Amino acid sequence: MDIRSIGVVGAGQMGNGIAHVFALAGYDVKLTDISAEALHKAVATIDKNLERQVSRGKISAEDKAAAMARITTTTILAEVGPSDLIIEAATERETVKQAIFEDLLPHLKPETILTSNTSSISITRLASRTDRPEKFMGFHFMNPVPVMQLVELIRGIATDQETWDTLHAVVRKLGKTAASAEDFPAFIVNRILMPMINEAVYTLYEGVGSVKSIDESLKLGANHPMGPLELADFIGLDTCLAIMNVLHDGLADTKYRPCPLLTKYVEAGWLGRKTQRGFYDYRGETPVPTR
Repeated sequence: MDIRSIGVVGAGQMGNGIAHVFALAGYDVKLTDISAEALHKAVATIDKNLERQVSRGKISAEDKAAAMARITTTTILAEVGPSDLIIEAATERETVKQAIFEDLLPHLKPETILTSNTSSISITRLASRTDRPEKFMGFHFMNPVPVMQLVELIRGIATDQETWDTLHAVVRKLGKTAASAEDFPAFIVNRILMPMINEAVYTLYEGVGSVKSIDESLKLGANHPMGPLELADFIGLDTCLAIMNVLHDGLADTKYRPCPLLTKYVEAGWLGRKTQRGFYDYRGETPVPTR
């Protein structure tokens, strides 16, 4: 299938990054969110990130202008229905995602491909709530989308070969690399990454090390570019907790039990960078550990 138009549902950090890379690659993008404020913020973020690419010589000013012109926004979900490819990038809650797909169904073209950017939820189960499970896939981008090269492609049990081939070609056009993952909880990246982050939180919870010592140990001792607690703040502690719950529920293994301290931070609304507090406090000039 020849993909020309893209619908992106959700204008948060993942949604605006996805809109950015597709528009820059020449696709027409319609970005939707229930919040007009979120859409305004997303467009401003895309503009700022494209300008950063211009300043670094990665793209031209003309490339930026053309990409911005390809992006339109709407608060009406039905208006993305006629897109060739729809990418759901809403919050990591299955009920929210199911409701989005169900609301979209009456407005889709017969050939429209549906995808979810979920980082952990069953693709087969999401697809089963639609009228086209054969045209449904997991399309998991990494954060920050304009920078990270990997895209996980996840087949549901009913996904057909044409859909797979089409999305694989789209990934190549974006200049990214596709990794094929089976439809098991958290797929590849988060199946490995999130338990590490959760163990880092346990290490903090049990008093083995402080926030600073844990992060410095992994950066200097394992050559990680970011410490695990710093990375958790970047991802969002609510997202980390949601993925750990999917792993714990889906695999029924106590080794995936979310750390109580991670749950406490989320209950406090300390979700990381997006709320200015998590394992670090970002409200000052430099981040300060909160424990």
